Amino acid sequence: MTEDDLNASDDRTAGTGEELREHAVRTALLSLLAEVGAVTATEAASRLGYSSGLCSFHLRQLARHGYIEEAPHNGGRARPWRLRQHAPDTGGPAEQFGDLARGLEDESWQRWLAQRAQAPGEWRHDEAFSAIAYLTPEEMSRVADVIRRALAPYQDREQRPLARPDGARPVALITRLFPLLPHTADGAGKD
Repeated sequence: MTEDDLNASDDRTAGTGEELREHAVRTALLSLLAEVGAVTATEAASRLGYSSGLCSFHLRQLARHGYIEEAPHNGGRARPWRLRQHAPDTGGPAEQFGDLARGLEDESWQRWLAQRAQAPGEWRHDEAFSAIAYLTPEEMSRVADVIRRALAPYQDREQRPLARPDGARPVALITRLFPLLPHTADGAGKD
């Protein structure tokens, strides 16, 4: 596949869009918590422009997965949340957010598979694919750059709704490039 192939116009689209929205909500909540320390669902909704019910749901989901916890408070109905103080030893913040993003992507994919039949007919397909290529580290970086450039013309549509063509919906675009490791117990073998 060439860069021209990646940039070619194609009328096919994928996904119901709900999975990308959920990922965006959770990412926004985590960023807000990192910025301000603690928020309630109502405060998060006010700052992020989502409903308090939606924020409450996703805050509970983030807590269920161990990324946030209830912040100390003086009782009452207000339920503030904060980033987890004693998170499991899963690496630094960047690695933790990367793990969360992959988990949300996987969760969204499973939901899509389970609920695809409920999507409008023109949206009931997806474009999932995978491939194995033998690349050098430099070639792997070039492939990633080609993919980023292919997606660049569509990236501003999240922030600029007027730039979206009629019928456009959010679509999860997930790419993971990584070297495959040998299957030996000591890792000494080569593929």
